[in-house]
Amino acid sequence: DRQQLSHSIAFLFETFSPDINQANTTVIMKVLVGIKRVVDYAVKVRVNKGTVDLANVKQSMNPFCEIAVEEAVRLKEAKKASEVVAVSIGPKQCTETLRTALAMGCDRGIHIQTDAKVRTDYMDLQPFAIAQLLKKVAEQEESQLVLLGKQSIDSDCGQTGPLLAGMMGWPQVTFASNLQTDGDGLLVERETDTGSEIIQTTLPAVITCDLRLNEPRYATLPNIMKAKKKKVDTMVAGDMGVDLEPHNQVV
Repeated sequence: DRQQLSHSIAFLFETFSPDINQANTTVIMKVLVGIKRVVDYAVKVRVNKGTVDLANVKQSMNPFCEIAVEEAVRLKEAKKASEVVAVSIGPKQCTETLRTALAMGCDRGIHIQTDAKVRTDYMDLQPFAIAQLLKKVAEQEESQLVLLGKQSIDSDCGQTGPLLAGMMGWPQVTFASNLQTDGDGLLVERETDTGSEIIQTTLPAVITCDLRLNEPRYATLPNIMKAKKKKVDTMVAGDMGVDLEPHNQVV
């Protein structure tokens, strides 16, 4: 009858649907987290010749990248990550943003340095090139998980994570709002236009982080001082065999 059928369906759903709050938590991984330096969200920008004037403008870490850093550090604190490496691409000022990530709890940093005149807000350095550079680093570091913000607040492209996953041949989950380790993989809850869904994925993988994933911590003064002693390696983007030229433009 209908009641028996309903009970059977409920039993099957409970049996075979993964519960993100009861995931097996045995995995330990090396995490690479990408961070981007952008115009601070509280700054009123100036327009100059059809683009944003960056001269003498306060810049800080992209808010979505802060969420990615926080999640990576939480994995390390929960002993689910062996090491958290932060990477940023751009001019030398990006080392300041890397130091913020180190103060939040990342173990070390990698700065992929570009020419001082290169703009990273889609004008000069675009997602396809950034994904290729991140691929080089992920392969070199032998990372099992790459965490990125779902998008940056300057260009709002949201393309880097999916492009990187495609280049690496890895599974991806975008707009993550909850993340749990599950045996040798992950259970990730993601936001959709109609609600949310839970994705079970293997590692290695690329995850892009949404606002609901966590509340980033503030870096304490002692940790800011400790971050100054943490290692930051520098690589030159032009020496990495990647085509950095933009192939389209905003008109």
